[in-house]
Amino acid sequence: MAKRKDKDGQSNENEGNSAEDNFGLPEIEYKPLENPESTTSEAAKEEPAKTSYSYSPQEEPKSNAPVIIAVIIGLVLVVAAFLIYQYVYKPQAEKEKKELAEKAAAAKKKREEDARLAKEREEAERKRLEEEAAAAATPAVGTVETLTSRTGRYYVVIASAVDGDLIMDYANKLTAKGTSSKIIPPFGKWKFYRLTINGDFDTYANAQTSADAAKPEFGEGAWVIKY
Repeated sequence: MAKRKDKDGQSNENEGNSAEDNFGLPEIEYKPLENPESTTSEAAKEEPAKTSYSYSPQEEPKSNAPVIIAVIIGLVLVVAAFLIYQYVYKPQAEKEKKELAEKAAAAKKKREEDARLAKEREEAERKRLEEEAAAAATPAVGTVETLTSRTGRYYVVIASAVDGDLIMDYANKLTAKGTSSKIIPPFGKWKFYRLTINGDFDTYANAQTSADAAKPEFGEGAWVIKY
């Protein structure tokens, strides 16, 4: 029987006893199991390991500053709007409302005053018309005056008579028509009573103008005398 060598090439001295030990079974060659760690180590030595890198940007925490600023701006705008309304718009609106009320009151007062004045003017005009109508219905009464002394003024004579009663009768007729007259008694060398109208004048020219105006009613007998 041939001797079997072991792993190190040496003959196994117990070969002679193997036939008895294997119970007639065929001989089997065997190898020791390899260490898995050594195998992995050798594979790692043979093929270099590949390393992959990845970069994930780190997100910074969001700031609340914009929100806070927006809230502050909103509050400032609200407060500013309230202050403008309270101290600018509202006083201005109240002032305008007061001015409108004052203007309306002044306009109403003016209308009432105009109505009162118009009523007073209407009443005055009515009274005037009534007085004129009454005057037209009742003739004005003239007066008769007999001069007793010389005055140095000019008069318009419309009648002369020796009899004073005749002159007085004529004066009364004129009085009934609303014409006032004056009687000049005889003076100097003249013995006539003279009946004058339209008062007295300070100049001959003024008296003559009045005499000319009286001629259409009293005729050409109207003339001027100084007394």
